[in-house]
Amino acid sequence: MSCGLWKETLVLAEDYLCLCCTSPGPAPPPPSESAAAMRRIAQDMETQHQARFHSLAQTLLRQCGPDPCSSLRKVMEELVGDGRLNWGRVVSLFTFTGVLARQLQEQRLGLDPRQGQELGQEPGNCRELAETIADYLGEEKKDWLLENDGWEGFCKFSHAAREVNHDSSMKTVLVAAAGVGLAGLTFLMVR
Repeated sequence: MSCGLWKETLVLAEDYLCLCCTSPGPAPPPPSESAAAMRRIAQDMETQHQARFHSLAQTLLRQCGPDPCSSLRKVMEELVGDGRLNWGRVVSLFTFTGVLARQLQEQRLGLDPRQGQELGQEPGNCRELAETIADYLGEEKKDWLLENDGWEGFCKFSHAAREVNHDSSMKTVLVAAAGVGLAGLTFLMVR
C-alpha cells in the first residue's frame, strides 16, 4: 500500500506543480478526484495569501543555493515537526511548492536565451519538487496518510469543507485546518 501511496502522492504533486507552471489557458483534466480537489483548494489558498506565499518562496530561493529540494524538505520537516499534520497543512505545502516551482521556472526563463519558451516546457523542477513531496508525505508521513484514509480521505475533507463553507470557498475551514501552516512557513523563512 505504501508504494501505491507514494505513487499516488507523486501523481497528485506532479499534476498540481505542472498546473502551476503552465501558461494560462485550458488545463488538461486532473488525473483523479483528489488531484481535482487539490487544484481547487490550493489555488484558492494561493489566491487568499498570494503575497505571503510569493514572499516566502523568494526568501527560500535566496537561501537555498542550487538545491531547492533539500531546502523544501527542511521546510516540510519543520512545518510539521510538532506532529500536528492535517489536511490544511498538506494543502499549504502543495500551495507553497506550487509557487516555488513557478518562481524557479520564471528564474530559468529569465536566464534562458530561449525567452519565447512557454512556462511548463521545462518539467525538471516540477518533477524533482513533486518527488520531494512524495518522498515526505508518501513515505515519512505514510502512517498519518493511512490513518486519514489516504488521498480518498483528502477528497472527503474537500467535500466536507465545501458543504460546511460553500459560499466562501472553504476559507474558514481551510484556515482552521491549516493551523499554523502559513505562520509556520513565515517563521521558518525568517529565522
